[in-house]
Amino acid sequence: MTGTTTLTLGGLLAALIILIANLHPWWTGSREMKMLAPFGKGFAAAACAAACPGGLLGWAHSRSGTVANGAGERTGAATTGTNSASGITSGQLVGLGATGAAIVVLVVFLVCLSYKAAGKKDKKRILGGAFVGSVLLLTAGVAGALAWLPGLLNEIGVAVVDTVQGAGIL
Repeated sequence: MTGTTTLTLGGLLAALIILIANLHPWWTGSREMKMLAPFGKGFAAAACAAACPGGLLGWAHSRSGTVANGAGERTGAATTGTNSASGITSGQLVGLGATGAAIVVLVVFLVCLSYKAAGKKDKKRILGGAFVGSVLLLTAGVAGALAWLPGLLNEIGVAVVDTVQGAGIL
């Protein structure tokens, strides 16, 4: 892989800026949950991609950290004159199996379909959610909070395979 699994303070800054940019219209508006749906879809796709140990989705997840670190460190240095390259404790989601991987592909595919059907503002929110989710899942705290996700994806995949094979039906 050509990305990073370590997030810096600058990378965290970049993710938090995008998070605030997405939450601010909701907070100052009517606070309807449907306003957060596009951002949540992107975040969900990123969480599924973060569970992938490699492949295109795993590469995109690790690459988001590299992009965030570079953009955030430049932003921090330009606005405050300080160095924000110190690292944050890293974490990762582990344990995704073959059946769970199939579910990951389906979830990401559904989010891609939502992206294609979305308007201009919602497309930006979906991309923002995917970026923020992917970056924050490089941290120990967020990855630890979602450590249950690979197991759930695996269980859903097993249930789908069992249903298709007719297990428990006859």
